[in-house]
Amino acid sequence: MNAAAMVSRGLTLLLPKRESPLTQAFLLGAFTLIVCLLVAGCWWLTHGQIIQREKEDTQSMLSQVFPAAGYDNALADAEQSLIMGGQSVHFYRASLQGRPSGIILTSVTQGYGGPIELLTGIAADGTITGVRVISHKETPGLGDAIELGRSPWILSFNGKSLANLTEQQWHVKKDGGQFDAFTGATITPRAVVKGVHENLLQYRQYRAQFLGKQEPGQ
Repeated sequence: MNAAAMVSRGLTLLLPKRESPLTQAFLLGAFTLIVCLLVAGCWWLTHGQIIQREKEDTQSMLSQVFPAAGYDNALADAEQSLIMGGQSVHFYRASLQGRPSGIILTSVTQGYGGPIELLTGIAADGTITGVRVISHKETPGLGDAIELGRSPWILSFNGKSLANLTEQQWHVKKDGGQFDAFTGATITPRAVVKGVHENLLQYRQYRAQFLGKQEPGQ
């Protein structure tokens, strides 16, 4: 056997075979590392765009329940969280020329099909500037009339407050109140009216905390 053949045979014996566990582990590790690097690279390239798009979507949603003339701050960046009555409450604080002009409160009320998530705009004086349903599981064709795209019913809250409606009026007409119900789906509008009313009551009770500390005369 010549020298070249001996060296070749020696290397063959020293190097791990392709089918060996060591080789397979190495290849798997290398593949995993490459995948992780690719994922990290994609995240780095798209993370900023995703955050910006989420902010734009949030801003668009918030602007539907609070008039543009009532604020000059970036609502999407004004999210606040407070503990009220032992529960965490999330809201966005609107301001105009450096002074708080109202809030946009997020809340949940229990409907016929499950939780109904609400977004309620409330001006500093306690008047509702707008209400929207963020998500729900109500019956299609019946309870989904709480969506603006299905019915203008949700607009009936605009301009309402604890000052211009009595306690009794904060119910659907079937219960002797001010608000229309839906044929065959009274539970859903009843739940939304109850949720919005509770938001106003909470705002009245914690108004100072919602608007932040203010200087005398403001």
